[in-house]
Amino acid sequence: MMMNAQVGFALTLVITLVAQALLPSHRLLIVLTGAALSCAGAALAGVASVAAVFAGLPWNVLLILVALGLFTHRLADTQVFGLASVALVRLARAHPVGLLVLSTLGTYAVSSVVNNLTALLVILPVLLTVFALAGVSQRFVVWSLGLMLVACNLGGAATPIGDFPAVLLLGSGAMSFEAYLRAAMPATLLALALLIGLVLALRPAQDVPVTPLGRRLTLATLGQLYRGVHLDWRLLAPCLGALAFMVAGWLLLPPAWGIGPEMVAWMGAGLVLLAQPTHGEAALKRAVDVEAVLFLLALFLMVGVVRETGLFGDLAALLQSVPLTPEGQLVLFLVVAAVLTGLFSAGPSMAALLEVADVLSQQMPGDAVYVGLALAVCAGSSLFLTAATAGPLMQSLAERAALRDVHGRPVQFGFREYLGVGLLGFTVILAVAIGRTLWVIR
Repeated sequence: MMMNAQVGFALTLVITLVAQALLPSHRLLIVLTGAALSCAGAALAGVASVAAVFAGLPWNVLLILVALGLFTHRLADTQVFGLASVALVRLARAHPVGLLVLSTLGTYAVSSVVNNLTALLVILPVLLTVFALAGVSQRFVVWSLGLMLVACNLGGAATPIGDFPAVLLLGSGAMSFEAYLRAAMPATLLALALLIGLVLALRPAQDVPVTPLGRRLTLATLGQLYRGVHLDWRLLAPCLGALAFMVAGWLLLPPAWGIGPEMVAWMGAGLVLLAQPTHGEAALKRAVDVEAVLFLLALFLMVGVVRETGLFGDLAALLQSVPLTPEGQLVLFLVVAAVLTGLFSAGPSMAALLEVADVLSQQMPGDAVYVGLALAVCAGSSLFLTAATAGPLMQSLAERAALRDVHGRPVQFGFREYLGVGLLGFTVILAVAIGRTLWVIR
C-alpha cells in the first residue's frame, strides 16, 4: 500500500506541475487544487494527517521570502536601481560590447540582493530603451538579453537571499549564511566570467552599426528621458542600514540565541517599513506577493505529502545503489537535478530534491551536496526560457518594446531564439557545479 501511495502522490505532484506550466493563466488554482487533493488523500490513506503535513511546512522560509519581498519593494522605491542602470549605460558610452558586459554584471549584482523579477524590472527597461534608440541586430539582442537572464539566475544563486533555492537552504538550516556565501559566490563568478568570455568570442555585436554621433545622441536622449528621476536618500539610508543589519545578523548572531534567519529578515524589513510609516503601511497592504506565497505553500504541501510516503528516502537509496563511486552518484544526482529543473522550474525541483540531498549529505560533505544542488538548479533554470523565473517577464518586456533592427525588421526574443544561449548557460554552469563538487570531495 505504501508503494501505491508513493506512486499516487508523486503522480499528483508531477501532473499538477505539468498542468500549471501548460495553463499559466490558471496556475494558482491548479496548484492549490493539487495540494488539497494531496492532503485529503494522505489523510484518507492513513499516510499522514493534515495537521502533520502542515506541521512539517517550512514556515520560516515563507517568512523570509515575504520579509525580503517587502524590503526589495522599498529599496526599489528609492530609484537606486533605475539610476544605476542609466549610469551603466553612460559608463559603457552606449557601445554594444560595453552594454552587453556591463548590463550582465549589473544584473548579476542586483539579483544577488533582490529577487530576479525585480532585478529585470529595474534594469531591462533602460537597456531596451537604449536598444530602440541606438539600433540593434537580431543576434545582438538575443545574446544580450539571454546572457542577462543567465546572469540573473547566477546572481540569485550567489547569495543566500538572492533566489528561492538559496533561501530554502538558509531557512531549512542546511547551510549557514556565511558558509553558503563563501562556497557559492566564487563558483557563480567563475561561471559568469566563462560565459561572458565565450559570448564575446562569438562577437554578437559585430553587425551592430556604431558611430560616435549615434552614441552621443543615444546618451543625450536617455538623459532627457530620465532627467526627472531622483534618488530618494531619505529612504535609501534606512534601506542600506537595514541591509547591513540583516547581513550582520545572519553572519554574527550565535545559534544559541535562538534568533534564526527568518527573524533577522523580519526585523530588517520592519526597520525599513518603520522608516516611513505611512508608506510602510501601504507596502504591507500592497507589496506582499500573495500569489507567490500561496503557490509555494501549495508546493510545500504536495512535497510534504510525498515526503511522508518515504519516497525521497527510497530515491536516495536507489541513487546510492547505482554501481558508481560516491562521487559518481553525486554527479548523477546533479545532472538529474539540472534536467528536472529545466522541465519543472527551480521552485518545485529544489523543494523536492532537497529531501534527497539531506539523505546524501549524511555520507558526503554537506557543502558539496547542497551548493552543488543549488548550482545544478541554477543551470536548469537557465536551460529554457520557461524554466527561468524571470524568463516570461523578459519575453513580455521585449515584445512590448517592439524592437526593430537596422533594416526595419522586427526583432524576436522567445523560446526558440533563447535556446542557444540557454544550452550554453546550462552547460557552463553545470560544468562548474560538477567541477566544484568533485574538488570539494577530493
